[in-house]
Amino acid sequence: MPALDVVVVSFPSAQILDVTGPLEVFSSATRLVSGAEYRTRVVSTSGGPVLASSGLSFGTTPLAEVGTPVDTLVVAGGRDTDEACADEELVGHVRRLAGGARRTTSVCSGAFVLAAAGLLDGRRATTHWAECGLLATAHPSVSVDGDAIYVRDGDVWTSAGVTAGIDLALALVADDHGARAASAVARHLVVYLRRSGGQAQFSTLLASQAAESDAVRELLAWLPDHLTADLTVPALARRVHLSERQFGRVFKAELGVTPTQHVEELRLDAACRLLETTSHAVERIARTCGFGVPETMNRAFRRRLNTTPGDHRRHFGHLARH
Repeated sequence: MPALDVVVVSFPSAQILDVTGPLEVFSSATRLVSGAEYRTRVVSTSGGPVLASSGLSFGTTPLAEVGTPVDTLVVAGGRDTDEACADEELVGHVRRLAGGARRTTSVCSGAFVLAAAGLLDGRRATTHWAECGLLATAHPSVSVDGDAIYVRDGDVWTSAGVTAGIDLALALVADDHGARAASAVARHLVVYLRRSGGQAQFSTLLASQAAESDAVRELLAWLPDHLTADLTVPALARRVHLSERQFGRVFKAELGVTPTQHVEELRLDAACRLLETTSHAVERIARTCGFGVPETMNRAFRRRLNTTPGDHRRHFGHLARH
């Protein structure tokens, strides 16, 4: 397979992990995966040293010197994304490079730059959870998924904040060289290989951390270890000493999903981990994760992930053999 050119677009006050996270994934893949070779460049409007928001300075190449086509375009995010979006030269070069790229991606608030270039119109996308509302308001033609770790819509990929750029880059490696290759890179970097491809990537941990109510936070901390308990709305409402109606209203207001949806996400996350990392029978996993019977788990997989437990294990179950 020929070397793949990866261009990472940055700007002053960029978030350094938005840049270095994907770079480490591509660098590790080149070293560890047979047949994988990524050539990476970090670029900015003027080139030269760029001062990240952390105070670290890093070198860049001028955008005007980057010719087309490139394989993968990555737009980093950062503190001064508004200024980056107002930089007509930067946005113009992003639009130009995206026109000849096999795939165009963003990390964190880099999605705003893609949107400013018109590259997210009519597409699903995500960004840092704290900025999703702003992205949806500023660009109503974009369908913003506030729960996603990353979103793939055709040849455009966007990710959530900061370290989610690593998840995105691992998914890109999996797209290029298969899940086994991405698994090898994830193990080397000591990070969890999240589910790849076009599946919804829900972060229930981030949702629980966003809760303001002490009672709801305590409930969310308790839930993952009690997936086989009675987790119906009446039972959960009793646990936090609220009426069902009040509990449902508070929960939805703080997490953006219903209690039933959140419980199903937790059970799906747990089931996926067991399918990926163990050889347990599907029947056992369904019981362990609170689905009760395989049929219920199968329906949840089809409805939420557009796949089946068996297909998920066939694609990602190699993790159990390492």
